[in-house]
Amino acid sequence: MVQPNQELTLEETTRTEAPTAIESDLIYGLEARPPFVESIFVALQHVFACFVGIITPGLIICGALEVPPADTTFILSMSLVVSGIATFIQAKRFGPVGSGLLSIQGTSFAFLGPIIGAGLGVTGAGGTPQEALQLIFGLCFFGAFVEIIISRFLHLANKIITPLVTGVVVTLIGTTLIKVGITSMGGGVPAQNDETFGSPVYLLIAFLVLAVIVALNSVNNNFLRMSSIVIGLIVGYLVSIPFGLVDFSNLSALPVIAFPIPFRYGLGFDWGAFIPFAFLYVITAIESIGDLTATSAISGEPIEGPIYFRRIKGGVLGDGINSIIAACFNTFPNTTFSQNNGVIQLTGVGSRYVGYFISVIFIILGLFPIIAGIFQALPQPVLGGATIIMFGTVAVAGIKILSCVNLSKRNSIILAVSLGLGLGVTFVPEILEASAPIVQNLFSSGISTGGITALILNIIIPGGE
Repeated sequence: MVQPNQELTLEETTRTEAPTAIESDLIYGLEARPPFVESIFVALQHVFACFVGIITPGLIICGALEVPPADTTFILSMSLVVSGIATFIQAKRFGPVGSGLLSIQGTSFAFLGPIIGAGLGVTGAGGTPQEALQLIFGLCFFGAFVEIIISRFLHLANKIITPLVTGVVVTLIGTTLIKVGITSMGGGVPAQNDETFGSPVYLLIAFLVLAVIVALNSVNNNFLRMSSIVIGLIVGYLVSIPFGLVDFSNLSALPVIAFPIPFRYGLGFDWGAFIPFAFLYVITAIESIGDLTATSAISGEPIEGPIYFRRIKGGVLGDGINSIIAACFNTFPNTTFSQNNGVIQLTGVGSRYVGYFISVIFIILGLFPIIAGIFQALPQPVLGGATIIMFGTVAVAGIKILSCVNLSKRNSIILAVSLGLGLGVTFVPEILEASAPIVQNLFSSGISTGGITALILNIIIPGGE
């Protein structure tokens, strides 16, 4: 097996390994080991930030395919269990697998369209939802090898995956997610459906949570700063109860424990349905590079050079392997989550050892659905008040990366076109409605649109360093 240092280009081996990173004011850096109680508090904040994002894709897919409630509960539980395992792999790093950063893994939203399309194709032809799941998990399993292969060649991409490209992607990750945060502040999709969206009560609770987090981050007490998100969410949760926004009625129907059963639905395959999955794994690799770059930057670690590329390669490889694990345990592709970057920024804790605590919490939540049900009862406005600032800080991290780039005429054009198109499809997704399905799958995400644009322009426009 080729060792990492043997894969570096001549330019990389002669370049100094002094960190090129974003200035940070971390309380605990990447290799620090925070005390047990502080680690638990920080881990809980990551769980709060990512929990809903992990289970939501499964809820959407199972609802669209009319998967029976028992199977839906099982799939959601496995989403949490696999996220715990995958996060541990990323944080711990096993040989070349994993980034070694505090990088949270969760169910990817990018695959929703192809997954639902493939599943409806099966049910529309008379198949059962379980047969649809069999095909979906097979496509997810085999498609993950695309990302694994890509990860092995990232060391050759140091000329095209530059701080300009990654800065664009990280900025778009934050700015495109802000829409999700604002929607939650207004009550979420359920409020839009029942025409209560933007209710003064929703906004009052959301801004209360936001104010608590901002206030606690403005004090000099490190404990309060690290606990700001958890405290803000707890305050919002408690305030929501008198308004009738917390619903525990579904808890009684949940099973006591959910045991993992590998290949419960089997693995199917279809070449026609596979092509969009293969393309999306390429996009996922690009998005993961952006997420991991943001994590490196916020953690005060290098964002270029040999150390950086080894971490990126390991992270993308881990992304692919974790998606294989997800398919084996009956859930959907895993990818790095950007939400945790906001938590790192707000808490000042970038220690990868916190990832171990996060992993255990996710696995426990998955094994005991009753606990997950309590988290699911978190009102949308409470979640929105916290996520809006988290997503905003991710965008700020991208801006910090771009601030280190020489904004020459060439780079300014790349930045302008990439951000314009990325934000454009986010604001007006209807522009792709007349396009072929494969085009919609590739460019429906502002992150993928802007990232691909930046990558292509960085290659074809002359004058790059």
